[in-house]
Amino acid sequence: MRDNRGFTLIELVLVITILGILAVSALPNFINVATQARQSSRDGVVGAVRAGVALSRANNLVTAGPPGVYPATLDAAAAGACAAANRCFDTVVTGGIADGAWSKTNGTTYVFNDGTTTFTYTYSVANGTFTAPNAP
Repeated sequence: MRDNRGFTLIELVLVITILGILAVSALPNFINVATQARQSSRDGVVGAVRAGVALSRANNLVTAGPPGVYPATLDAAAAGACAAANRCFDTVVTGGIADGAWSKTNGTTYVFNDGTTTFTYTYSVANGTFTAPNAP
């Protein structure tokens, strides 16, 4: 009598085919993860800056500072890329931002460029907004 151990060639081909179909159907989800991570990073920084501006204004209401005044600047960084030696948003975000995707153009204009998208954000001292006309 023969000892039948192992799989037949047809069984192996079927399993490999099924695994291939699953891999192909999941691939678009993995490709999109990097784009979503860059967008989430940008949204996190923008949210932190906006919250910091609001908090700074609220602190001015409590302290002896001028009531309800928005911060005059978001940082003391020089124009150029945000880096460890040139942290952006350190007036309103504890520790500032050293993310190379961000750069400072002038005292009120910042650019986010992650290699695929570019957004130009402008800070308004008058009303405390930090917005980009082309950002979602």
